[in-house]
Amino acid sequence: MTLRQFYNWQTAGGGSDVSVIVQALEQHEIPWCMIGGLAVNHWAREPMATADVDLVIAAERVEDAVAALRDAGFTEERFDWSVNLKGRSKVSIQISTDEFYREFPSRAVPADVHGILMRVANLEDTLKRKIAAYGDSSRRASKRQKDLTDIARLVEAHPGLQPQVPQGILQRLDF
Repeated sequence: MTLRQFYNWQTAGGGSDVSVIVQALEQHEIPWCMIGGLAVNHWAREPMATADVDLVIAAERVEDAVAALRDAGFTEERFDWSVNLKGRSKVSIQISTDEFYREFPSRAVPADVHGILMRVANLEDTLKRKIAAYGDSSRRASKRQKDLTDIARLVEAHPGLQPQVPQGILQRLDF
C-alpha cells in the first residue's frame, strides 16, 4: 500500500480533496502553504495519519482562494479566525486567517506528503506554529497533547531546533 493509498483509506478519499486544493491554488497562482500535521509529516522522520488539513493563504488572496475552492466543489463556513471547508472526504480543511501566519507562504517549500505534491511551511515556521498551538490554553487538551508530540517529532528529526523550543516544553519532552 502506498502512502497515498493509506492516506485515502484513513480519510475516506482525503488525498483527492487535498489534490483538488493544491491544483486550484496553483492554477490561480495563489501563495499558500500547509501548516500543522501535514507540514510536520514532511519534516518528521515518520508520517502520522491526520484528517486535519490546515493551510494558510497570503492575506490579500484569501477571498480569491475561497472562491476558487468553492468553484472546485468545496463548501465553506466562516469564523473570526478561519475559513473552514468541506469536500467529499473526511478531511477537515481549515484556512487560518490569523495574522501570526501572514509570512508563512512566502517562505514555503515544495514537499511530497502522503504522495501528494504540495507546499508546506518551512521547518522553523512549522515549529513556531506547533509551539504557539501548544501554548494556546483554549485548545482542547487532546489537541495540545498532539501539538506536544509534533514538537517532539520535529526536534527528534532536527536536533538543531532544540534551542528554539522554550525550556518548559523541552522539560516536558525530557530533552
